[in-house]
Amino acid sequence: MTSNSCGTSRLAGCQFTLFPMSDKFVDIILGALEEVDTSKVWKDTDDVSTCVRGKMVHVFDVTKALFLHAAKTGEHVAMSGTFSIGCPGDTEADSYMDEADAPVNETKLNELYRKAGCKFSLYPMGRADYMEAIYEQIDLSKHRNVEVSADHYATRLDGDVKAIFEALHQSFDSVQEKVSHVTMSFTISANSPSNKA
Repeated sequence: MTSNSCGTSRLAGCQFTLFPMSDKFVDIILGALEEVDTSKVWKDTDDVSTCVRGKMVHVFDVTKALFLHAAKTGEHVAMSGTFSIGCPGDTEADSYMDEADAPVNETKLNELYRKAGCKFSLYPMGRADYMEAIYEQIDLSKHRNVEVSADHYATRLDGDVKAIFEALHQSFDSVQEKVSHVTMSFTISANSPSNKA
C-alpha cells in the first residue's frame, strides 16, 4: 500500500552514481558491488544510477561501503547522490523496513581507511526556518572527527570516509527528527590527483 502524505513513511533512500576515474571502471564498480552486502536494502541499478531503499541505517551502511570499497583500489573515485526520507508516495509497507538495525557491512569496513573530501547540502522541506536547521548541523559536524568548512551552497567535510559518512548520517538523522521530508545532496571524492600536488 502506498502512502501519498509527506512524512508518513520513514522509509529512507539514496539515489547515487559512482564515478571511477579509471579505464578499469567496470572492474572497480563490479568489485565494490561484490564486496558489499546489500541484503538489508531494496536495490535497483540502471544505466544512470543506483537506488537503495530501506531503514536509514542500512541505506547509509550500503552507500558508505560501496564508496569505500571502490576507493580502496587507490584509483580516483567520486560518488554523487541524494538521500531522502519522508518522500510523498514512498511506501512504508516495504519488507526491508522489518530488518534488524545492525549494519551488515560494518565489520569489513573497520579495517579500511581512506581520506576523502565531501560537499553536502541539506534541504528540510516545508519549514520556514530551514537555515536554522542547516546551521545547527554545520555546528554539530565540528565534533565528528571531520574538518568542516563552508563553501558556496554547501558544507565541506574532509577526513576519513567512515567519519564523513557518519557526519552525513547524524546530520540527516537529526534534521529528519524535526522535519517530515528531508533531502540531502552530496558529492564525495577520494584519491584525487589534485591532492598529490
